[in-house]
Amino acid sequence: MDVILKQKLKQLPISPGVYFHKNAGGEIIYVGKAAVLKNRVKQYFQKSQKDPKTEALVQEIADIDWIVVDTEMDALFLESEMIKRYKPKWNILLRDDKTVSYVRITMNEPIPYVSFTRNPVDDKATYIGPFYGKSAIEKAVRSLRKIFPYYTKPYNGHKTLNTDLGLTPGIEVGHSTPKDYKRNLRKLICYLEGDREKLIKKLEKNMYDEAAKGNYELAAEARDQLMGLKELKKKIVFSDKEFLDISSDQALKQLQELLNLEMPPRRIEGYDISHQSGENTVGSMVVFINGTSARSEYRKFKIRTSTNDDLKSMKEVLARRLKHQEWDYPDLIILDGGITQVNTVLPLVEPYNIPVIGRDKSGDHTKSADVKLIIPGHSECIRLMEGSHIARLIARIDEEAHRFAITYHTLLKRKKMLR
Repeated sequence: MDVILKQKLKQLPISPGVYFHKNAGGEIIYVGKAAVLKNRVKQYFQKSQKDPKTEALVQEIADIDWIVVDTEMDALFLESEMIKRYKPKWNILLRDDKTVSYVRITMNEPIPYVSFTRNPVDDKATYIGPFYGKSAIEKAVRSLRKIFPYYTKPYNGHKTLNTDLGLTPGIEVGHSTPKDYKRNLRKLICYLEGDREKLIKKLEKNMYDEAAKGNYELAAEARDQLMGLKELKKKIVFSDKEFLDISSDQALKQLQELLNLEMPPRRIEGYDISHQSGENTVGSMVVFINGTSARSEYRKFKIRTSTNDDLKSMKEVLARRLKHQEWDYPDLIILDGGITQVNTVLPLVEPYNIPVIGRDKSGDHTKSADVKLIIPGHSECIRLMEGSHIARLIARIDEEAHRFAITYHTLLKRKKMLR
């Protein structure tokens, strides 16, 4: 083990977080989560018997980085996002598909239920994930059940022990209604998708608003949920700052430097347009907060003005989005497109002082497409180093915007075919 690696191991904190193993070229080759970073990461270098794959991974580790979070649950969600962003080769080589799980919530049903699956399908249910470590996510969701009660099987109207324990919403005994139950499930989804900051603010607002209206039962419910979320810090989710310190995210620091921003961009919005020969034209808006996807903030737009002109469609989407003052304005906008797309929306965003850049794929929409940025004021596009932190983040946001747009476009196409 070289001197630099030994020094890094000495600096490891005794906090929960996510760690990144890198090879000699600086490439992230493995992402993992830990209840105690110092203990977990040091295990890789102890003289104990390891399986051949893990031993091969250790031989390739030349450097380590990490991000500290407040809770083990935060580490669980952050690990999932970082694996999606960097696609480390050893996460794929070491992964047992039996350990990968999605949370499945049947929000399309009158009275939904929550379950887990390894294989999401197109059945109109809500899927959240993937999460790496089946037992960890199941334990996390069980802990959340005490704050946001839910059913684990299709509703049959029968009272059970879980009803008495407060682990179901109690529709079967008149404690709740299907409408209130779905409202609470949306809070659970918000938490699972990593948007805890927004959820806490929303609960605090609900508590004060309902109390002012004299709705003391609803105010007490919001208060209890707030207290429950604070208690989660004491929960052990997996053995071995609720808000992420974004200065630790290399991609955001690099974006700040590249675009000469005062601060790392906390909220980034990505946009894409999708249609098929001008049919069912839609626009997508995806949101990344502190470098991780915030799915509850995503928005979709059915294009009204133009069906076969991507420039007009993008302009319409941005114009409609900027009218929504109740949505936090972004620190950065990323468009799927080149200089023409960027120049088209610049007059719209300049009054809001929002920087905008484009990702120019020049017709190459494969996942391996080069990451080339169009930045206003630069005469030529900037080609990012393949595999760099900033390239990985831009690609992740762009791919997510494209996926979300395609999903909505496909939904509209199916509805039209069924008419």
